[in-house]
Amino acid sequence: MAIGAAISHRNFTSPITSGKIYQLEQVTAHQGAEKLSFSSAQYVHRNTYSENIHSLKKIYFVSGYMNTISSRGLDPVAGNALRSRAMILYAGENKKFHMTNHRQRVKGICRCSVSLPSESYNWIKPVQLKNTSISNSQTLQPRVSSDGGASEVVLIGETKPWWEQFPKRWVIVLLCFSAFLLCNMDRVNMSIAILPMSKEFNWNSATVGLIQSSFFWGYLLTQIVGGIWADKIGGKQVLGFGVIWWSIATVLTPIAAKIGLPFLLVMRAFMGIGEGVAMPAMNNILSKWIPVSERSRSLALVYSGMYLGSVIGLAFSPILIQKFAWPSVFYSFGSLGSLWFAFWLSKAHSSPVEDPELSEEEKKHILGGSVSKEPVTSIPWKLILSKAPVWALIVSHFCHNWGTFILLTWMPTYYNQVLKFNLTESGLLCVLPWLTMAVFANIGGWIADTLVSRGVSVTNVRKIMQSIGFLGPAFFLTQLSHVKTPAMAVLCMACSQGSDAFSQSGLYSNHQDIGPRYAGVLLGLSNTAGVLAGVFGTAATGYILQNGSWDDVFKVAVVLYIIGTLVWNLFSTGEKILD
Repeated sequence: MAIGAAISHRNFTSPITSGKIYQLEQVTAHQGAEKLSFSSAQYVHRNTYSENIHSLKKIYFVSGYMNTISSRGLDPVAGNALRSRAMILYAGENKKFHMTNHRQRVKGICRCSVSLPSESYNWIKPVQLKNTSISNSQTLQPRVSSDGGASEVVLIGETKPWWEQFPKRWVIVLLCFSAFLLCNMDRVNMSIAILPMSKEFNWNSATVGLIQSSFFWGYLLTQIVGGIWADKIGGKQVLGFGVIWWSIATVLTPIAAKIGLPFLLVMRAFMGIGEGVAMPAMNNILSKWIPVSERSRSLALVYSGMYLGSVIGLAFSPILIQKFAWPSVFYSFGSLGSLWFAFWLSKAHSSPVEDPELSEEEKKHILGGSVSKEPVTSIPWKLILSKAPVWALIVSHFCHNWGTFILLTWMPTYYNQVLKFNLTESGLLCVLPWLTMAVFANIGGWIADTLVSRGVSVTNVRKIMQSIGFLGPAFFLTQLSHVKTPAMAVLCMACSQGSDAFSQSGLYSNHQDIGPRYAGVLLGLSNTAGVLAGVFGTAATGYILQNGSWDDVFKVAVVLYIIGTLVWNLFSTGEKILD
């Protein structure tokens, strides 16, 4: 922080720094005053306090807040200001006067002063301070100057930019959010591109279902392996590998399609291999970086990246296809992974212990509010698979993903074939349900964390959230067969997906509840079941549509949602069962 303090007849601004403690040397006062001592000061940003920063037998300074600026040499910027107030106790007489203000976060140089009316307190004479420094910054440069007959000491220091003061754990969350945004952008582009591709290559519904499900072949292979890998070597390396792998596969997809169907199936499976490690790696890294009190909202934010990725992919894919043909979707989306990877390498660490730039204050907050971070050397498979809550996770994840992946991969086709929307309209209207999910996932996360903070048990919170995530979609899917207009059908889809998003504060947060040390492996296990639902559900939908209707597709999903609700409420828990 830019810090300054001076003694003159004009003003005073308290020295502040972001969570650090520093000391000022003694300043002597003469002519009838006792020794003036500047004691250690502490200022902690936001939820903390400022201690008494100056002491004198007859002069005391205390701190408060206000929102105005009056500090020489300091440009006004937005933010809270630290206000200093002096109370003079001299010869039994109380006198108060206000001092000027100093913004807490300003880049550059500031000069601030401490003041007393010279005519009343002319006995104070400053001396130059030596070797004065603040926090880890360079030594401040003091000076003595005179202005209008009054002397002053000015300390000048540099500030930290705001992005260096942003909580590092939320930097990790935002990077994971952006990785998941790219993940779904690269995944859903096929659901739009498959329409012109099927016309060009003469694919029927069964072939389209096969292509859509081929992604899950690779996705299935790396769920458990990715979880083990992340728990043993760290989430940074695994998630970075995954993003680069699936980005390369995305770029190569048009080439494989033009060579032949078998090559396209293999390339989609390769893409699934990269995306398969993403969720276990993310779960591992957040289990180390995020305290329990912030778990639901952080996971909700990360998973909302998936939903926004679907929004962006479904919105921009039709535009790119119409202007540059369908291969442009894969080339443009796939190239974004390299940009993300550069930021990931420079900013991310697998755990807070490994981050040399993390402040001690934030490290204490993270480690004090989360679980032990001992590395995993072996996986207790027998113990894990003997726990009923683990099986509740697995079964519920299967039931949940059946309906979710059907909507993810087949929604544009539904809009095109049933509601008679064209390609552009199909892509744009598919945006609404995923946008709804992005919003309600974060609402659900804040509700869940608030309930936990108010004393509701984690078990009850997880059951409430997941019940909404199951029964909401089940209800709205049953209404699709009764609606008469395309607008109402789109609204039902949006409400179905919006209520589904509460699952992020239900089963998707439960892995870290019941076994935080094995969060990657647990997510790998349950998501393997979820991937099987995607493989079977996506492929089965193609065959159902050849012999039945969309009502039959939705009925199967509703039945599985109800089964998931029963299993979850009977066997799940929010307590730690694996240590």
